[in-house]
Amino acid sequence: MWAAVSTFAGINAEFWPLFRMTAPEHVRREGLAAVQLGRRLCRSWVLLLGVLPVDYDDITLARLDPPRGFLERSSMLSQRAWEHERTLEAVGEEHCQLTDRVYYEPRVPLPDVLLRGLYRFVFRHRHRRLQRRFGGRTALP
Repeated sequence: MWAAVSTFAGINAEFWPLFRMTAPEHVRREGLAAVQLGRRLCRSWVLLLGVLPVDYDDITLARLDPPRGFLERSSMLSQRAWEHERTLEAVGEEHCQLTDRVYYEPRVPLPDVLLRGLYRFVFRHRHRRLQRRFGGRTALP
């Protein structure tokens, strides 16, 4: 599962068809080998329905621990601070548990209920896409 969730192709498969994220060709080619912890990897445009730019993410990884996960601490056009921690934990010999934890600090004061609802929707969508691909069940409320 790590191989699928740690590449731009895998991330875009999770987001599809809601969003697509861009990356320079060398980042797509080199993958995690291009990462220098604490330094911006690239500016990735977030494209609604794969075409309309709605945000960007200055992707910066603070921790990278293949195949157990990563911690992204970035800024975005919409978020002064964006923190996404993804962990994968073995459950028996053939299964794993994938957990996403998100912290954000918006640049514009928006009601948290809106942002929390949006991010919950997007991450549920991502988890459903992973379930279709790998099987399993969700533990999200």
